[in-house]
Amino acid sequence: MKIGLFLPLLGDPAGLRTALIESARTADRLGFHALWFPEHVVLVDNPVSRYPYAEDGRFPIDAAQGGVIEPFVAIAMAAGVTEKIRLGTGICLLPQRSPVYTAKQVADCDVLSGGRVDFGVGIGWLREEFEALGEDFEGRAYRCREYLDAMQALWTDDVSRFEGRVYNLPPVRMLPKPLQKPSPPIIFGGDTDAALRRVADLGQGWFGFNHTPGEAAERIQALSGILSRRGRNRREIEVIVSPYLKPVDGPETVAAYAAAGVDQLVLVVAAVGATDSVRAIEGFVPLLEAAAALPVVENRRSAG
Repeated sequence: MKIGLFLPLLGDPAGLRTALIESARTADRLGFHALWFPEHVVLVDNPVSRYPYAEDGRFPIDAAQGGVIEPFVAIAMAAGVTEKIRLGTGICLLPQRSPVYTAKQVADCDVLSGGRVDFGVGIGWLREEFEALGEDFEGRAYRCREYLDAMQALWTDDVSRFEGRVYNLPPVRMLPKPLQKPSPPIIFGGDTDAALRRVADLGQGWFGFNHTPGEAAERIQALSGILSRRGRNRREIEVIVSPYLKPVDGPETVAAYAAAGVDQLVLVVAAVGATDSVRAIEGFVPLLEAAAALPVVENRRSAG
């Protein structure tokens, strides 16, 4: 099992550049598999929308205290100071974005990173953010599917075009194309059955959030059933899970996630500032070593 890191990049804006550079270099040097960067363009005070990954429904970041760096900007900077570690959006809120601009950002980041991008996609939960961007919240799931179809055309066709129910792309050319063919892996976030169906229909991976090993095993079993009904195999999908707010007490917990069927365990770097972030990443090394010592499971997708 591989170990990735979720890097929200919070704190004093004057220190974020150094925090990103030092965290990325440290993670790359120590052999972590991936860095994942979240997305929220805006936050609001006292949102009505319920955060799905906390029991009380409250988003853990105070909107008045800070936001997160735009993920493709973070990926581009991290790509320039690393050589091996994969770089992912965790998660890109595609239905609130322009599909053409997003396809361009994914492709360019893949080129500049030497083919190291993982495109994590979700449909979002914060209605107020969609409203601030002038995008329809209710139709976001279907719009996400059409946007991805249009983006695949941009990534693969010399002259790209798409005609859908809610989105049309006239004939255009987009270069450069991604280095990974036909595109960087598409990793769907979300824990509902609808999200798992998106994985089975369109994805190469699933990113589950805030799961214990037992909860992850239940969702992986559900995903396997949906894949089977779609004529796909579990080996085609990388299963990525972040414990997030759940405790990871040591090597035994790492082994439990691997036994549940997790291919990549993503640990949260909750520290603020370069010094504390680097210290937190170095503190995960025993878990990295524990994962590396686990027996290889042959019936899983080999990712990255």
